[in-house]
Amino acid sequence: MSTPSIPPVGIDELLERVRSGLDRVGAQDAFAAASAGEALLVDIRYAALRERDGLIPGALVVERNELEWRLDPRGSHRAPEATGHDLRIVVICNEGYASSLAAASLHQLGLHRATDLVGGFQAWRAAGLPVDRTRTD
Repeated sequence: MSTPSIPPVGIDELLERVRSGLDRVGAQDAFAAASAGEALLVDIRYAALRERDGLIPGALVVERNELEWRLDPRGSHRAPEATGHDLRIVVICNEGYASSLAAASLHQLGLHRATDLVGGFQAWRAAGLPVDRTRTD
């Protein structure tokens, strides 16, 4: 039995498709939502970037390769913060590319309010928002 062939797509087109299904947020909006308890910020940057640049206070750090397992509300390895499918999650990578793909993956798990931060951590830092340089998880 053969599997139907899916035509290949380039990463730019894939990002465009994925982002069209996300309600992406800017740094100030992400900060306001997290401060009000309306969103969970999830930092998927790898350790070397977190060590170099610091962390967003209050953000949940989840390595990208563990993201779906840690945020699936029905999963056996879920983080305590993964309370339900209505949770608003803002995924943050370094520059806002991998986070778009990660947020789309979370949508496939039923986390329909998952989105990402336009410009990633670098946009957060450029906006002058809080960064903790003492904690590197």
